[in-house]
Amino acid sequence: MTETASEIAVLRAALAAAEARASAAEGALVAAKGELTQVQAIVSASEDMIRHLRLQIAKLRREQYGQSAERHARLIEQLEMQLEDIETDIADGRGKAEATGPGAMVSAFERRRPTRKPFPEHLPRERVVIEVPAACTCCGSARIVKMGEDITETLEVIPRQWKVVQTVREK
Repeated sequence: MTETASEIAVLRAALAAAEARASAAEGALVAAKGELTQVQAIVSASEDMIRHLRLQIAKLRREQYGQSAERHARLIEQLEMQLEDIETDIADGRGKAEATGPGAMVSAFERRRPTRKPFPEHLPRERVVIEVPAACTCCGSARIVKMGEDITETLEVIPRQWKVVQTVREK
């Protein structure tokens, strides 16, 4: 009887160890599924962006020989470069995901802010100044001092003529 009881104790210990390994493997599987869904979400968002950019490129190609063909050609070039960047990012991401395996973290996607170049200096400029009040609106004091100014440049098109309008808002 003692031999049977010791065999039962050994079998119970083996069963407990097997259950612990199974629960650990199940936890790792859940974590891997979570990471897989994150990667799939990033890939599907990138593929949607690619489809959208390809549609825009196709529309612009149809309009390429219209009235403003030069502008469309530049837009097409910019969109194609953006599309190539996204495709290389996706390829890099897939390669990293395959190489790292289930235990790796996925980095977040960061959007770059577009920066606009200033208008060329050779364009004529018209300065429109929006005057500040001569007296304080709160207390009525006339001791107001200029602290600075915000300048906004907009491009105004006059047929066969270009000029830059600077709007100054004094502070």
